[in-house]
Amino acid sequence: MIDRASVIAVLDTVIDPKSGQGLMASGMVQGLVVDQGRAGFVLEVAAQDAPLYAPVRDEAEAKLKALEGMDRVSVILTAEAVAKPARRTASLSTAAVEQTKPKAPVPTERPAHVKRVLAVASGKGGVGKSTVSVNLAAALAKRGLSVGILDADVYGPSMPTMMGISGKPDYVDGAIVPLEAHGLKAMSVGLLTKGTDAMVWRGPMASQAINQMLSQTRWGTAEQPLDVLVVDLPPGTGDVQLTLIQKTPLDGVVIVSTPQEVALSDARRAHTLFEKVGVPTLGLIENMSGDIFGRGGAKAEAEKLGVPYLGDLPLDASVREGGDAGTPVVVAVPFGDIASRFDSIAESLANTLNS
Repeated sequence: MIDRASVIAVLDTVIDPKSGQGLMASGMVQGLVVDQGRAGFVLEVAAQDAPLYAPVRDEAEAKLKALEGMDRVSVILTAEAVAKPARRTASLSTAAVEQTKPKAPVPTERPAHVKRVLAVASGKGGVGKSTVSVNLAAALAKRGLSVGILDADVYGPSMPTMMGISGKPDYVDGAIVPLEAHGLKAMSVGLLTKGTDAMVWRGPMASQAINQMLSQTRWGTAEQPLDVLVVDLPPGTGDVQLTLIQKTPLDGVVIVSTPQEVALSDARRAHTLFEKVGVPTLGLIENMSGDIFGRGGAKAEAEKLGVPYLGDLPLDASVREGGDAGTPVVVAVPFGDIASRFDSIAESLANTLNS
């Protein structure tokens, strides 16, 4: 078995061209993960230094791969642009306004052999977005579609638990082979780390990880392409959302919210983000609808925003039980009320995506 000490020793034989020290000693290695014959880390450098460090990355990969018992090595080189100082005459309010202006489209490329990409978003955490993502993907698969799901919440990956999957994915011919469960192909950073690991990653590192999982995972083939890739986004409107928008054409986004105003205001912001970059909001879903959190808030908000209202999902113990057991409620109780609601939402989305 490869141990952490041997990996560190090898990395210190690779010289940082700026400091003249080994990579570990110089502090260049970030997020080092060593587990079961696999190793990976991030080299984060200034944008102008990327050409200088590309050979360093290649040397580190080659030396680690040469270790006996090493099955897979992943060295991510991420270049972070250094912001130029703002002009002294520019006010804070002017800078804030500039940030809200839509940016020019960035050239994007759809993941290989994927027909449609559907994002599931929320402006606020704790609204059940991941639960909705998993069950919505399963409901789409019930319709005979080939469906994949990407857990893009790198800081709090819940897909392995909710789908009952574990173990490292295989890496074959330069591509990650996703795990499969409940008729879905799944990939999550939670499959690459231990359940107790804290992902202490800065924004560029998280974005690079998402880009790798998105583009290097073998979602489909030329003979059997994936019909829909469901991407479970983290809450908010930050780096991961922007990375996804820049790296792949999105066919639409579904926004999940609970009925109360504190969640709806954040859902509104999420809609605004996607609207600015030309990604259509395919609809709002009201989750945890009922006596505790109220009902009808998401429907009213959808009418205000002029987007479809896809339906409500009441609080139900079977949803929580399915998530804890690793079997989505759509699969565990396929003819129940909750499954029927997901089936209806899936039918509506499938029709929209195919129109």
